[in-house]
Amino acid sequence: MLVKTTLLFFITAIAEIVGCFLPWLWLKKGMTAWLLLPAAASLALFVWLLTLHPAASGRVYAAYGGVYVLTALIWLRVVDGVKLSTWDWVGALVAFSGMLIIVAGWGRA
Repeated sequence: MLVKTTLLFFITAIAEIVGCFLPWLWLKKGMTAWLLLPAAASLALFVWLLTLHPAASGRVYAAYGGVYVLTALIWLRVVDGVKLSTWDWVGALVAFSGMLIIVAGWGRA
């Protein structure tokens, strides 16, 4: 369950980031407003993906946050081309570890 949940969280994070990045391109980079349509679809996918987890919503959101931090930093490196610092990686590791701890406890609370 841990691997499946983690992979689903990564897909969820990509959907959220794309859903926010496309309007950013429109507002900050002067690209077409038509980007709002796939952005809305991506955010709808993001919300739906969050509902696929078997835990209570608050636990899902808390655990998801750890994967989101790691995914956002990877996006920063790959898409934005920003070199990550040691502090970025340590922070991502701490957040991701928190997700693993929370998910490991699902069904035991």
